[in-house]
Amino acid sequence: MGRMPNSLLARARIEGNPIIDSETATFLWQGKTAPRLIDDFHGWEEHPQPMQRLASGLWAVAVKLPADAYIEYAFSDPKTKTQYPDPLNPRSVWNGVNAYNHYFYMPEANPTPLAQPGKGIARGTVSRREVACELLAAGKKRAVYLYRPPTEKPAPLLVVYDGLDYLRRAKLAVIVDNLIAQKRIRPLALALLHNGGRARYVEYGCSDVTLAFLTETILPLARQYLKLVNVEKQPGAYGVLGASMGGVMALYTGLRLPEIFGKVLSQSGAFTLWERPSAAMELVRHASRPELGIWMDVGRMESLLDDNRDMYALLQEKGYRVSYREVSGGHNFTTWRDDLWRGLEEMFG
Repeated sequence: MGRMPNSLLARARIEGNPIIDSETATFLWQGKTAPRLIDDFHGWEEHPQPMQRLASGLWAVAVKLPADAYIEYAFSDPKTKTQYPDPLNPRSVWNGVNAYNHYFYMPEANPTPLAQPGKGIARGTVSRREVACELLAAGKKRAVYLYRPPTEKPAPLLVVYDGLDYLRRAKLAVIVDNLIAQKRIRPLALALLHNGGRARYVEYGCSDVTLAFLTETILPLARQYLKLVNVEKQPGAYGVLGASMGGVMALYTGLRLPEIFGKVLSQSGAFTLWERPSAAMELVRHASRPELGIWMDVGRMESLLDDNRDMYALLQEKGYRVSYREVSGGHNFTTWRDDLWRGLEEMFG
């Protein structure tokens, strides 16, 4: 790789893994043998990257990356698929499934400062409620988190699929607090729905039963505890947000209930389900166009990129009001968190 192994290792011990020079990230590993590198930019286990031996007990692999990228990665045993922690990178984040990934930002990327609590600002309050599921959702009860903005005036509502993840991992309430304080969005209330666990794919797979759960259970709960604008007098004033399966469910919600949810924020939506067009895609293609504002973003390093490009092109063809962004990241809540403020400003600014 054109550099002395000892100097690379010395840098890694000071700077951490990987060593970044301009647009090149060099990952190091110490050991008799080397694991494979799995990461956002190689499709994880689809294309594990072998490491080259630099010296006795020292291995490396170098990758060129966009200068504005956020990256998650892990080291994996090529035979057992066991993941090993990187002793040269203390930064790790839960992947939402089964492990912690290591992460880093390239030189022109940074975490959004909006995810840090603002000093001296008015903050909203978050309360936890439980609702009975009955026949409309999996399980007997479901947790719902309600965010009340720091205002006495009625506010529009944003319903959030995978709400607990958005609350804890994407710091959504903190971001909304900061955007309101900076007068970048109007005061906004949130209803954050915990997903159905193993039933998540069923509930978010363009399900009319989930829509009934929203209208019959979640909206009455939100009206009981939050001061909301009257959506009958302001049709389409509410919004809906989701990522991945939640992203396609968010669009489906807007398409089916535009008189309530006129603002859709879809992050990395899964618009093709098991190689078949989703019901959301078919509605866009064949049904009459409702009044909707749509925000979409997607990572350039994820498998759903083509799905989102196809959906964006279809929405444009059918005359929808849609904003679309591709970002240098993968399929994870940090990427969604760092870009979400733009969608909130677009829909509620």
